[in-house]
Amino acid sequence: MTGEARAEIGVFGGSGFYSLLSDAREVKVDTPYGPPSDSATLATVAGRKVAFLPRHGRFHTIPPHKINYRANVWAMRSLGVRAVITPCAAGSLQKEFEPGSFAVCDQFVDRTNGRADTFYDGPIVTHVSAADIYDPELRRLAIETIRDHGIVCHELGTVVVIQGPRFSSKAESKWFHDAGWEVINMTQYPEAYLCHELGMGVVNISLITDYDSGVHAGAEAVTAHDVLEVFKSNSEKIKKVVLDLIRRLPADLSGFGSSKSLQFTRGDGHAASPLDIRLYEVLD
Repeated sequence: MTGEARAEIGVFGGSGFYSLLSDAREVKVDTPYGPPSDSATLATVAGRKVAFLPRHGRFHTIPPHKINYRANVWAMRSLGVRAVITPCAAGSLQKEFEPGSFAVCDQFVDRTNGRADTFYDGPIVTHVSAADIYDPELRRLAIETIRDHGIVCHELGTVVVIQGPRFSSKAESKWFHDAGWEVINMTQYPEAYLCHELGMGVVNISLITDYDSGVHAGAEAVTAHDVLEVFKSNSEKIKKVVLDLIRRLPADLSGFGSSKSLQFTRGDGHAASPLDIRLYEVLD
């Protein structure tokens, strides 16, 4: 891919970012997994080359259970991306995670089904740990940036990822709440995990929009209208936070991501050769 069609930082987010950028240009990316949700938009932010890709499509026409997550993540990596920022709307499962606040999650729980959620389909069996997929340094920088913008930030949190497009029942919300998990979303899995599989550093910023299914006494059950209203009120905040976070990233991004840990994931590691080509290295 030519130098004009390269990026080092990726953002999965909507087209609202583009209005703040002067040199935005579209690029279409083919992947072995089919088309991504939309064209990627490349732009320069504080001298950094950034790729933006709307996970639901630019007109929000792709529901969460129909997103081609593998194509989206592969497109980012093929553009040269090393660090990925994944802002998303999320519901609250705990009283202290109030609507309007942000959470920088450090763990996820997968409650989805049937999603294509790995690049490692064989013939070489590969087992990738998901113990810590969110990059600690990216998380630290995100927390610092959010707080500098005067936004309430929760610096730890587990995001429960449900299949969608429906919201949770009250019984499900109570189950998740009683387990002690903090926020709920429909897209973080397998998006963030797939970034991890390709060796990219990834950070999540959850924008808390509601109390999920009225799980707390006195709270109304969530509706799509409610989510959009709060999300719109936070849209300018998250744009500024993401763009500022990009400015704060170090010039050398090689320390982000999971390439080193991926070296020890092959099921035939006993027979590995220095000449073997690893999947996460193909796009370098």
